[in-house]
Amino acid sequence: MSQSEDNKTDQVEEPRSDDDSVEQAEVQTDQQDAEATEAAAPTTPEEIAATVEAILFSTDAPITPAKILQVAELSSKKDVTAAIETLNARYEESGSAFRIETIAGGYRLQTLAAHHQVLSRLFKAKSESKLSQPAMETLSIVAYRQPVLRADIEAIRGVACGEVLRKLMEKMLIKIVGRAEVIGRPMLYGTTRRFLEVFGLASLNDLPRADELREKPQAKAPTPPPADDAVEESQDAGTPDEAPAEQPEAPQDEAPAQEEPKAEAVSE
Repeated sequence: MSQSEDNKTDQVEEPRSDDDSVEQAEVQTDQQDAEATEAAAPTTPEEIAATVEAILFSTDAPITPAKILQVAELSSKKDVTAAIETLNARYEESGSAFRIETIAGGYRLQTLAAHHQVLSRLFKAKSESKLSQPAMETLSIVAYRQPVLRADIEAIRGVACGEVLRKLMEKMLIKIVGRAEVIGRPMLYGTTRRFLEVFGLASLNDLPRADELREKPQAKAPTPPPADDAVEESQDAGTPDEAPAEQPEAPQDEAPAQEEPKAEAVSE
């Protein structure tokens, strides 16, 4: 064998093991992910607004500002607030049918109430998702009086509420929030975050006041006074119940008195 062939043989690299190949590939993947993350991080207000919009558009559940900061890798909560104000101004200017609303401590894209009738014809609510009248009454009592005992709920409604409370807990609208410091330590009930999401409330402070729920009595319209012509006619005709005054009749057996003839003057 020649010397040149010996040199080629010495220059041949030893085959690498599979572990070394896998480790090198993982290092390259991590570097690519880091570079992609740095490139995708929003910096300008327009990029931040687009990123926040994409996050809100991808989910139907409210997202807290802290979650948006974590996902978008932003440095300040003011960036999120400014982005939402920019997006809402853009939606209003373009006449869009939705806005970003504060729901249950987070942000969510919501359709305007003006389009409710159209959407209700498109999306029919499932029968199992509807609440019965007893369930709505019980849920209202819990919402306004929480934390509240089951005995207090039953005292207000006048009927047993154990089954209704169980169904509301299954729908994750109410939950047990503690126990009362009385004999037996009965459970106290309150609403959940799911309750705020379903009814579109930012907090319990947005519940309508009790006086706003009462029906206001309608004022009776005053009776218009009668017209002048009708008054005159009624005065001329008199009331039908009143009979005309009777004139005294002259006695028939007495003849009317005759006038005595006057004496004529005789001319002499």
